[in-house]
Amino acid sequence: MGFSFYLLLLFVDLALCSSWLQGRTLPHMTSDVNDLSGKSFDYIVVGGGTAGCPLAATLSEKFSVLLVERGSSPYGNPLVLETKNYGLSLLQTDKYTSVAQSFISNDGVPNLRGRVLGGSSAINGGFYSRASEDFVQKVGWDKEAVMGAYQWVESRIVFKPELTPWQYVAEFSFLEAGIFPYNGFSLEHIEGTKVGGSVFDEWGRRHTSADLLEAGNPNNITVLLNATVKNVIFREKGNRNETIARGIRFIKSDGNSSQTYDAYLNQPENSCSWGDVILAAGALGSPQILLLSGIGPQKHIKKFNIQLAADLKGVGKGMKDNPGIALLADSKPKNFPPEPPKVVGIADHFKIIIEAGILPISLNATVMPIAAKLAFPESEGKLELNSTDPRENPSVTFNYLAKEKDWARCVKLGQLLERVVRSESIAFFLGLERKNELMSTEDELRKLCKKNVRTFYHYHGGCSVGSVVDKDYRVYGVKGLRVVDGSTFLESPGTNPMATLLMLGRYQGIKILEDRN
Repeated sequence: MGFSFYLLLLFVDLALCSSWLQGRTLPHMTSDVNDLSGKSFDYIVVGGGTAGCPLAATLSEKFSVLLVERGSSPYGNPLVLETKNYGLSLLQTDKYTSVAQSFISNDGVPNLRGRVLGGSSAINGGFYSRASEDFVQKVGWDKEAVMGAYQWVESRIVFKPELTPWQYVAEFSFLEAGIFPYNGFSLEHIEGTKVGGSVFDEWGRRHTSADLLEAGNPNNITVLLNATVKNVIFREKGNRNETIARGIRFIKSDGNSSQTYDAYLNQPENSCSWGDVILAAGALGSPQILLLSGIGPQKHIKKFNIQLAADLKGVGKGMKDNPGIALLADSKPKNFPPEPPKVVGIADHFKIIIEAGILPISLNATVMPIAAKLAFPESEGKLELNSTDPRENPSVTFNYLAKEKDWARCVKLGQLLERVVRSESIAFFLGLERKNELMSTEDELRKLCKKNVRTFYHYHGGCSVGSVVDKDYRVYGVKGLRVVDGSTFLESPGTNPMATLLMLGRYQGIKILEDRN
């Protein structure tokens, strides 16, 4: 993207953003690390992403909260907030400051992670769909409380989308391929073809999880931007040698300085009323911070000369990513406007999720991928440290399609993709001749899976419930430390995890408040 064009976009959007923010009450936001160094709060939330923002907003109803985000504010950024710029932020990546941070897993598959207040809800497709009832029951959440938390989110940042011509075509092509029944608009995770919710409103403006901070008590929230947490600070209490979280140590995110700063938890005389450090830094960030804090497999931690705080072998284990395959509706790039997906096909007993969008590959060219993912992969990998610099990506391996069952499911996924791409609806819309030749053989589809496996950006694990945290999301062996984000999931819920992560922040925030009472 030309720099002058970007400046023009920024100038126009800053003017629009200024009028849009008038009358809104957002908490104090600062990038001044010196201003917060040495200060204390009732709760410290690390990661202002999809789960972190609703969690901080909820806790602020009764307590002071420091929310630390390694990226910048989304407000005023035209690449984040406007539907017309959907996908462009994924093309504008750098090492320290871009809202999307790129990384390549050890599998050789390119991937991205959010680095902005709002997290991945600021860079994704904005498709909103709840987890299934089976998922809620499996993880042991209270059904009524979950619904209340979903509705709290939905009343603020979720909208019923208007379908574009391409989304109508996607809808018809899914039905042609046999993805039934047709469910119309629904926020539920149900088999068939449906229109989901969206965080893009009717004016084409994105609403990220950062908007949920407005629902909290702005006088109780301080947001520290452009600061990366290096590790959790611990202290020992008495003769029992308990490991207790006392605060956090952080550095500037810009890469120009390694100077550290500290922030602490308030420590009332009654130890039962202490708050927590809560990691909500995502499936890569949270296990990385635990390892940097000395919590994880002892052998790996000692390799980096980090003092061991808790020998917790599950940290970084069970990393999963949903393998995906994409076929282009037309091999030639177009100049259609970028477009996030609004319709989804849920097939093969919830095992295959398929959607269609329009993605930019440059300022004036787009492609039209039909993409599908395996919902419940059996293959899993691990996350380890690359260095002791928290700004560096950790080393992560997902082992895509390592299990034979995943290969077999990928073949079925490929067959479904071919039926959709060769549908009459897509051929008519693009003015192409419909292809009627025989479908690919199983061997050809296996080669397609091996060559073209990609991410759906729904990676999870590394701090799983039962191995790293308990049912209340407290880290085993450490007091005053929790993890509340997608790193705790054993599977990615719903069509994608965003709705459930937004809900989880609110749900766990309420539980913490109730427990304090």
